[in-house]
Amino acid sequence: MDKLHRAAGRAIRQSLKVRKGESVLLVTDEPKLDIAKALAFWIRRAGAETTTYLMPETLRPVTQPTRLLRTLAEKATCIIYTLEARLKEKPFRSYLVKTGMSSGRILMMPGISRDMMERLIDIDYEKLHLFTKKVILRLRGAAAVEVENPLGTALRFSVKGRRWVASSGDISRRGAHGNLPAGECYTAPVEESFEGRIVLSLIDDKLGRGALEFRRGRLTKWSGKGVAAVLRNIGSDETGKVIGEFGIGTNRKARLSADMLEAEKAFGTAHFAIGDSYGLGRNSSRHHYDALVEKVTIRADGRIIIKDGRFCI
Repeated sequence: MDKLHRAAGRAIRQSLKVRKGESVLLVTDEPKLDIAKALAFWIRRAGAETTTYLMPETLRPVTQPTRLLRTLAEKATCIIYTLEARLKEKPFRSYLVKTGMSSGRILMMPGISRDMMERLIDIDYEKLHLFTKKVILRLRGAAAVEVENPLGTALRFSVKGRRWVASSGDISRRGAHGNLPAGECYTAPVEESFEGRIVLSLIDDKLGRGALEFRRGRLTKWSGKGVAAVLRNIGSDETGKVIGEFGIGTNRKARLSADMLEAEKAFGTAHFAIGDSYGLGRNSSRHHYDALVEKVTIRADGRIIIKDGRFCI
């Protein structure tokens, strides 16, 4: 058995824990077909029913599901998304996330590559989970979180009263939503407390450097070609310009790259998202765009959690 098939088995058996009799919807495209085939093999071996929806390039970008796909998504007990990541397809992704969480559970792998599957899926999830929970314990309930880096990031906000999520590979329960590769913890900052400037290394996928400035949780100024592309996609939808997420990468094997799916999991990095808060905050949106911040120093109520990208816990 090659590395890809072993990793796919790990995803289906130990992360999603697909069970006999389930209905699994696999949404994929031609570049990810080898990955989809490996996942489908293990779904079938688990005794579940698999429906594969192959998105042809001629229909992209897809912003809304067809009526037939809506029916499939709403009937599925589990959805797996492996499409190549596209900026204009964020509303489509948002629809699948919300539908998957309401009707079953969803595994999102936008932009997943064979290399990522082979390096980052077949790992010790228990060890990852224990460390990720340790990070959450140091941050939970903090009234004052400060984040800075040498490039000029300077933020202050509260996470008091907000629920944290340990995204460490367990996507087995109804209502669950997560990524593979795994390895982050995240929450939604208290919106009106979020103040300052983010100098980012990557926004969304492959869109490069830029800056975001916030006042009371709302985006007020920005710069960078990648940020401009994101803002064009958001258009006049003000829900896409509200802070929606603060996350920290906890996967020791993840690398800084142009693919946000992996980069946001990189050990000791931080990421912030504008748009939907996935029910962790007050903002609901069909948009969600992650921004990666490297070499961070993070303090929670004055206590250093990360210094220059290195954990101090």
